[in-house]
Amino acid sequence: MSQKQNTPLSLGSASIGKLLMQYSIPAIIASVATSLYNIIDSIFIGQGVGPMAIAGLAITFPLMNLVIAFCVFIAAGGATISSIYLGQKDIVRAKSVLNIVFWLGLMHSIVFGGLSLIFLDEILYFFGATTETIPYAREFMRIILYGSPISYLFVVLNNMLRATGYPQKAMFTALLTVLINLILAPIFIFVLKWGIAGAAFATICGQLVALLWMMIHFSSSKSFVSFNRSKLFTFSVSVLKKIYAIGLSPFLMNVCACIVVIFINKALLDTGGVDGNFAVGAFGIVNRTGMLFVMIVFGVTQGMQPILGFNYGAKQWQRVKKTLRIGVIVGVIITTLGFVVAEFFPQQISRLFTTDSTLINMSINGFRISFICYSVVGAQVVIQNFFQSIGKPNISIFLSLTRQLIFLIPTLLIFPHLFGLNGVWISLSVSDFMAFAVAAVTMFIIVKREDRIFKIL
Repeated sequence: MSQKQNTPLSLGSASIGKLLMQYSIPAIIASVATSLYNIIDSIFIGQGVGPMAIAGLAITFPLMNLVIAFCVFIAAGGATISSIYLGQKDIVRAKSVLNIVFWLGLMHSIVFGGLSLIFLDEILYFFGATTETIPYAREFMRIILYGSPISYLFVVLNNMLRATGYPQKAMFTALLTVLINLILAPIFIFVLKWGIAGAAFATICGQLVALLWMMIHFSSSKSFVSFNRSKLFTFSVSVLKKIYAIGLSPFLMNVCACIVVIFINKALLDTGGVDGNFAVGAFGIVNRTGMLFVMIVFGVTQGMQPILGFNYGAKQWQRVKKTLRIGVIVGVIITTLGFVVAEFFPQQISRLFTTDSTLINMSINGFRISFICYSVVGAQVVIQNFFQSIGKPNISIFLSLTRQLIFLIPTLLIFPHLFGLNGVWISLSVSDFMAFAVAAVTMFIIVKREDRIFKIL
């Protein structure tokens, strides 16, 4: 099918199953590729630098979540708003959203990246760094933060590319970053001996090339939605409010992830004893692997987002419900596969990252306990993103808080005292199930209410 035929207007008439395949598969491929290159980076770092570098990389997770948080704040909101405007056949306003999110991405990256660089050591120590791990964490994050304008604009424009009817191009740009990273990372780490800095340089290089590709796309008048050059510096206060309101949910989700990892790292260091740094490294391995399957589910939700936003804006409620139903089923299938892999092949996965026996044994234990309730995570993620996609940020924010803040932090304060290091892994599993239960109940209540509202309309 040609790109011209794949305009966003087909979102209101084509088969839901066909649309989900068309939009979700490219997003899934892009998400898997991104997650895989994060995993492969970790493997390169573990094998080429050492187990302590793995622990240092794990210490950067909270700060990386903050980097992502301030980026998706505008990327997710902009993508959703543009999809809703396209559903209303308002292309002019969709173009204005593209202009706004570009400048917001640039400003966010400069402010956040600059402040983080100034206080980098203090931030990393607060996040759980030790004298053994901070050299690795500092070296990695300095390069990532210097390249944050590139990273922010890459994520923002990739979301807009998908939301404005170009899922294949969005997939291509993500795959391009992965390909470049996978070529450069081993050269920088093993050949040039740049260590953990080599992985960071490779990441930024890949994003820069993909960003240039997307700038060419959005600068072309042939694109369905392109930069409005006559109003390039025009900001709409009402659009700004909507972008931030809808983007607040994924923003808070990533901020919560940052806060939670701080608690997790502290609990791991406290209960891990002399092997506390290895316990943090084990969490890095478990977390990277778990995120692979969550990122696949995110790929599904990214594919759902333009379909949900368009049809909700077009008041086609039955199509919205069908998209949600299929998304939940697919999400559960994906995370169930993650459960199977983690429970039956934890040793094989751990050995990919390191040859250190202590780190391997801790990782195996972490996999088997923390993934017990992992199957339901897919449903929770889909439901949460469903409410974001139809412009109901308050509900999405609440659901994002349940899994990563409301349930996980209290369990992290209780279970490690009862079960030691195993209590940290138990906390992850218990919070997953409790968050799913709340999401499921919320979905049934809200969908029934919307049924009544749309019957009146």
